[in-house]
Amino acid sequence: AGIGQVESHHGTYRGATIAPNGDVTPPIRGVRLDGTGGTLRIVDNDAGNMDGDGGVERAMGPMQFISETWRLYGVDANNDGKVSPDNIDDAALSAAGYLCWRGKDLATPRGWITALRAYNNSGVYLRAVRDWATAYAAGHPL
Repeated sequence: AGIGQVESHHGTYRGATIAPNGDVTPPIRGVRLDGTGGTLRIVDNDAGNMDGDGGVERAMGPMQFISETWRLYGVDANNDGKVSPDNIDDAALSAAGYLCWRGKDLATPRGWITALRAYNNSGVYLRAVRDWATAYAAGHPL
């Protein structure tokens, strides 16, 4: 839940809404990953088919996946026959799978930090997610 809050305010970033089937509209897209403004430069590898940008990657959906990671870890959580980074159910379950795969044992501090660093290798990001996860564990509403 901490990642969902930091990445997209749980799918409501910039006024986006979540339909009963989990689809988020309008689609949430991150900044262009063009190497400026502290971003990594990640050249587009799918002619913009997923993120709408044929030059460089943009993170997609409420959990902010880049297209290559989505192709590897994306799942159809709501059983609608589509694997969509713009569906909060698909994105949340895909993020959980990615975190478990990358962090191995999320019950340990080392595993948790390893997983978060794989998701976004930033100390500021890690602290923000930790703070939100701690707040949620203490009963803060989503």
